Amino acid sequence: MKANKMREMIRSGAPMTTTRVWSTWPFFTEAIGATGNFDYIEYVGEYSPFTQLDLENIARAAELHDMACMMKVDFQNRGYVAQKAIAAGFQSILFADHHTPEEVRETIQMVKSDSPAGRGRFGCPSRRFIGTQVYLPQMEHAKRVDEVVLAFMIEKGEAMDHIEEICSIEGVDMVQFGPSDYSMSMGMNSKDYVKEFKAAERKMIEVALKHGVRPRCEVLKPEEVQYYIDLGVKDFSMGDEYKKLLELWNGDGQKLRAIADRLGR
Repeated sequence: MKANKMREMIRSGAPMTTTRVWSTWPFFTEAIGATGNFDYIEYVGEYSPFTQLDLENIARAAELHDMACMMKVDFQNRGYVAQKAIAAGFQSILFADHHTPEEVRETIQMVKSDSPAGRGRFGCPSRRFIGTQVYLPQMEHAKRVDEVVLAFMIEKGEAMDHIEEICSIEGVDMVQFGPSDYSMSMGMNSKDYVKEFKAAERKMIEVALKHGVRPRCEVLKPEEVQYYIDLGVKDFSMGDEYKKLLELWNGDGQKLRAIADRLGR
């Protein structure tokens, strides 16, 4: 059975790096893997359209460079999409928009194996999984399903109210703070709420580490990492495909527009 790279790195205590992609074109996943700079990619399926064939191709492209892949999924259809992503070869799922510990427990049951050990509702479909492992013995299949890394966005005021209980739930491997959704859930714009949401993020990190859960933090540039290292964090997401393109279009694009306008367009 092919190993889940992310699970192995968590077991060894190794730090992990990732970047976010919106595009389903597997070329971009392959190009990221070719750099050798990232342990896994996060495909933000919550933000973009996709097909099940896209998910398989993203996973194949990642495997070419021994890179894992995570998918961020919507809340409402999370069980169905997460199972299909795992079956396509994704080694981790990032779940959005949970409010309560009960919702977290329900989600975990959806994606753990339907076996005495897993106590979940994921059966034994014949799909590709990691590296086209179709015909494993059933208990090996159950093991690979239960190895999938489960991450949860902590991005609601109610979730922060229950952060101790959420981080104590068996099956929660990783958490990440979401300032935009958190601020909206509190009736605020994030730009007017920075001090408060940064305090909430620090609390999440502290509680997660206390319970042996990996906190992952997003940074815009490497210089921002040390702040989180000092808090005990060693999992980092840097860069977002759409945001980087916006920087080009709004930055150099604006300069180019000004040059063209001076030419008398």
